[in-house]
Amino acid sequence: MTGREPAPVAVQSNKFRLDKANGKLAGVCAGLGKWMNIDPLIVRLVFAIGTLVGFGSFLLIYAVIWLLAE
Repeated sequence: MTGREPAPVAVQSNKFRLDKANGKLAGVCAGLGKWMNIDPLIVRLVFAIGTLVGFGSFLLIYAVIWLLAE
């Protein structure tokens, strides 16, 4: 052994997490956008349209994700 240890490699996890730093309400849409590698604005628009068209069912989905995600 030379005494030199290799530098730790940063491993990017593909696990979904809330993105509270970039989120507007709870970080659900920002976290989904980051996880799917798309703009969070698209996710927010899908949730807004889904809430209006789906008689509020997307609000329930949002709340469940908020409660279950880290």
